[in-house]
Amino acid sequence: MRPSKRHEILDAATRVVQREGVTTLTYESVAAEAGMTKGGLLYHFPSREELLLGLHRHVAEQWERSLEAQAGGTAQELSWDERFQAFVRLSQNPERAELLLMLEASEDPVANAAWDEVFARWAPQPPEVVSAPDDDAEAAALRCFIARLAADGLWFYEALSTEGLGPKMRERVTEEIIALAQRASDSTTQRASESAARPASDSVAKPADAAE
Repeated sequence: MRPSKRHEILDAATRVVQREGVTTLTYESVAAEAGMTKGGLLYHFPSREELLLGLHRHVAEQWERSLEAQAGGTAQELSWDERFQAFVRLSQNPERAELLLMLEASEDPVANAAWDEVFARWAPQPPEVVSAPDDDAEAAALRCFIARLAADGLWFYEALSTEGLGPKMRERVTEEIIALAQRASDSTTQRASESAARPASDSVAKPADAAE
């Protein structure tokens, strides 16, 4: 199926940002990249702001398609562990356009929403403030979030480093991040199972005990 003109424009805009950065995104640069007239671009995107917002949504959607391809299904079809493993593994191969657009979106709540929606489906979100050090569920959520921060760090390192990691080191780091999240998830499951299996007498005082 032939892509729509709008899709072609956004693909061309992505290439411009990938190659030259967000500040070079103009009607002229995108028209030249897409092989279209400036008037053709104005028909689909009457302002640069609309073009840039459309680009944020377009690249964020492409990023999610890449996550689905990595994981073998949509977020709704996959377990939490499967989603996060795909998120971490895709952190090994960042696209410059994604990085630049995410940074640009940090100052625009509307554009940022396009990225936040993807993050919410595929990565741990900041947990509530841990109020009790012995709260196992909150501690596990915090460890999962730390694993997400490690994955973000890998993504930024690979995007910004002039040398990058070697294949073996990259794979080792990836597996360690996944294992960190898996241990947190397993500990929560184990404690939930132990709690469910505990006899009621262990947690509820006997009437005789209460009387004493």
